[in-house]
Parts: sequence; structure tokens; C-alpha cells
Amino acid sequence: MTINVLVAGGGGYIGSHACKALAKAGYLPVTYDNLSRGHADSVRWGPLVEGDIGDRDRVIATLRRYQIEAVMDFAAYAYVAESMARPALYFQNNLSHSLTLLDAMDAANVRTFILSSTCAVYGNPREIPVREGDALEPINPYGESKLALERALQWHGKLLGFRYVALRYFNAAGCDPDGEIGEDHDPETHLIPLVIEAALGLRSHVDILGVDYPTPDGTAVRDFIHVQDLAEAHILALEYLARGGASVALNLAAGRGHSVREIVAATERITGRRIPRRDCARRPGDPPFLIADAGRAGEMLGWAPRISDLDTIIRTAWAWYQRQAIVPRVANV
Repeated sequence: MTINVLVAGGGGYIGSHACKALAKAGYLPVTYDNLSRGHADSVRWGPLVEGDIGDRDRVIATLRRYQIEAVMDFAAYAYVAESMARPALYFQNNLSHSLTLLDAMDAANVRTFILSSTCAVYGNPREIPVREGDALEPINPYGESKLALERALQWHGKLLGFRYVALRYFNAAGCDPDGEIGEDHDPETHLIPLVIEAALGLRSHVDILGVDYPTPDGTAVRDFIHVQDLAEAHILALEYLARGGASVALNLAAGRGHSVREIVAATERITGRRIPRRDCARRPGDPPFLIADAGRAGEMLGWAPRISDLDTIIRTAWAWYQRQAIVPRVANV
């Protein structure tokens, strides 16, 4: 019997990859998305219901109509800089609306939940690599909104019987190796797509946001994880809960870091193209290092990143951009 999974935000970058992984594993993904930041043409492996997770009645009706047994929540806003400029927007969407989603689930008697969380809950890590038991001290409203939702989930588990896995991503990157879906944000703020757009001549240069960090080359260091590896972790999380696993928060990461300058150099090597760059001030709310220990995800879910080496990440993104001939909505900036 097919298990139906509601994928909130399934028209977005990570959500659409999760839908493909769900379908491949034998589930039916039902995308629920208001399409404010997602794309209808990325919904290919199940039905699309257009709606906002803050619309309790519509969520309840969708859960009942499709006999949903579990929910994955990818519907958060996830721009650090935007969260610093518009904190109320982030708390409304990422916390208030997600609480409405949980309330709708409770009303429909659906209490299995996979949360797309973030490494931003850790803030400036005191030690590297970051582990799940480390201090949770967000330094931006995006991370704070996600941490607040994680804490609300704990209470939903204790009081209402919810069972959940909160997956704390580090830097999602790359595109579907089959080329069917990719990364297309508006605006695009993620490093690898920006570097590739510059390589394609679709923007004049790449801004390197911060060259005075206490890192080996002065630029920020991040732990990049291929989006397909992330998607597969969600399937394993569902299976873990189906086996009776206890609710848990887990890091998802490759366990190694790459600086901004390393990303630019690797993209030049892979594409054979010169990438113009401009040194700029740091972006508010960004820590210098984010590298994680994802060993608990291996122990509890049986998960390990399979294609998260830097070359594969860049090659799959480069192939998708070339195939799609995507032109940024604001070019040559």
C-alpha cells in the first residue's frame, strides 16, 4: 500500500528533490505550496495543491482528501540577509504558519513530521565540527525562527503524541544528477549558482562577502551537502519513525569545509572559464566557519552522503544550468 506524504514547499529547491526521492522509494508525494517562492513546473511526481500552510482549513482538507500519513515541511523562508532586514516576516512564516500546519495535522490525526531545519540554529559555533548537543545560539532571525519551531515540536511530541525528525542542514548545493530539477531562486543568493551564473556570463561578477574572516584564506568556510543526499535522508527519516524511532534532531552534512575562494577556483577548473569576482564586506549574520559532524544521522538513520564531494556538486549544478539555459531575473548585477 502506497503511503501518501504531504510535502509543504514541494515546489522549491530541496522540496522538489525530496518529492522525486519519495516517488522513487514508493511513496506518493502530495505537494502543498503557495508557489510564492516555488515553481509549479518542479512538481512532477505527484499532485500539486496550491495553498499556504497558514491556511488551517485548507491544510486539514488536503490532509483528509489525500489520506496523508506523514508531513515534510520545506515551506520556510531561508535567506539570512532577508531575515535580518525583515524579522517579522520570518517569524510569521517559519514559526507562526508552521504552528498552524502542526495544529491542522493534529486536527486531522496526522502526527508524523519531518522538519527541514538548519545549521543556523547553532549560530557561531564554539567548536568545530558542530555536534547536535552543542549550544543553540542563533545569530539571525532565520535561525531563531527554526529553533523556536524545533522547541515547539518537542512540546507537540510530549503533549500531543507527535513523532518527528528535525534535520539540520548545512549548505545544500548541487542539482538532480538526472537534470530534471535544479536550483532556481528569486533572488538567487546561494554561492554556487551565483558563481556558475558568472561563469556563463549571466552576471558580471561574483561578490565575495567577507575577506577578513579568521579562516585560512579570509573567506567564509561552509560544509556543502548535495541536495540529493539531503533528499534521501528524508526517506530514511520516515522509515526510522515507521520503525518506532524516537523523535530527534540530526545534522546533515558532508563533514568537511570549503571556503568561498575554493568554490570559485573549483568552478573555474571544472568549467574552464574565468570567473570575475569582487571583494565585499561581510554579510550580517554569517559565522566564519560551519562544518558539522553528521555521525548521529549515520547511526540512527543509516545515512551517509554519497555524492557530496565538491566536484560532483559543481558538475551537477553546471550541467543543469547549461541544460536549462536559465537567465537570472536580474542579470549583469
